[in-house]
Formats: sequence, structure tokens, C-alpha cells
Amino acid sequence: MKKLLGMVLVGVLGVSASVSVRADDEVAVLETNRGRLVVEFWPDVAPRTVENFKKLVRAGFYDGTAFHRIIAGFMAQGGDPLTKDPAKESLWGTGDPGYKIPAEFNDRKHERGVISMARSSDPNSAGSQFFLMLGTSPHLDHQYTAFGRVLEGDAEGNKTLDLIERTPVTMSPNGEPSKPTEKVFIKTAKILPRSQVTGGKR
Repeated sequence: MKKLLGMVLVGVLGVSASVSVRADDEVAVLETNRGRLVVEFWPDVAPRTVENFKKLVRAGFYDGTAFHRIIAGFMAQGGDPLTKDPAKESLWGTGDPGYKIPAEFNDRKHERGVISMARSSDPNSAGSQFFLMLGTSPHLDHQYTAFGRVLEGDAEGNKTLDLIERTPVTMSPNGEPSKPTEKVFIKTAKILPRSQVTGGKR
């Protein structure tokens, strides 16, 4: 992110669908053009971040957004509403929902499959942009708000991460080899009861 997760490299990057479903028993289902990702949340360590992400998902905010920055072995960054508009490509990486949320740094590790919030040099500048870890990066721990992870043991989710990671990239305007040459995007995002997605398995 020119303004947001770019600093990762230098700076070391609603209402419940059913009142009977506990917040910690909900997952996000991200249907991408590379496959499905099911994300479980960590409201015990990042409650406000989790609630914000769920709110945006329920509003359809992430539908059509692209992963505008992909670095194999590191992370794939998405969640910028500006990526829905090719005419605004020069601004990709700077968009947000119109507000910021406070950081909730915690002890969860930034390892493959973890989802965390992108931000600028201001710790309390996250909004909607997030990144999915494609490797293990300890230097991000306690610096960015990790708030969930792709379900462990989910073969489809792991395959989707692999396909995202293998996306060809070229140089971005700032000289980083991270600009996808093929569009990788979220077709739809939904919040669903875990049992509906996993058949009750945890």
C-alpha cells in the first residue's frame, strides 16, 4: 500500500445474522476468483477490529475489491474500495471506509493464513484494508492487529492461498515487485455461522 502496508517493509504492514449465533461462532467466507477462504475470528484479542470487519462484510463493502499487492512468502493485501475502479489504479492502496479504527495489537503471531489489518505509520490508522499472511513474519508481531486466520486444515483454503501466492507480479510504481499482472479479487464476502460452513467441526 503506497500509504498503508508499504510501511510494513519500512516500518519495521452490525447486527448478527442470527441472534442465536454467538459472535465467536461466526466465520467470514470470502469467495475469490482463486477459490474460497473461510476465516475464523479472534474477538478475544481484537474485538473492535473483528466487529468492524464483520460490519463491512455485511454491508457488501469487500465485494469486488482486489488484492492489489502480493508478495510471495510474505502477504497479499486487499480491502481497498478504490480497487473496484480501474480508473483509480494510481490511488490503489490509499482507500478506506471513511474512518479509522484504533489498533488492538496482541500476542497472536503473523504466520501463514493469519489475517491482519494494514495501516500507515500511525498505529491507529487502520480502516478496511487487510493482509493475508503467506509466510511467517515475526517483525509484524505486536505492530499490526492480527484478528483471525484461514481455517487450519481447510484444504480448499490452503489451495486458495497457494494460488493467490503464485499470482505473477510486476514492479509497482514504488519499485516493489508486488503488482499483480492478473486480477485477484473477492467476488463475494459473507458472515455465516461456523456450523453452516464446517458442519460443526472446529
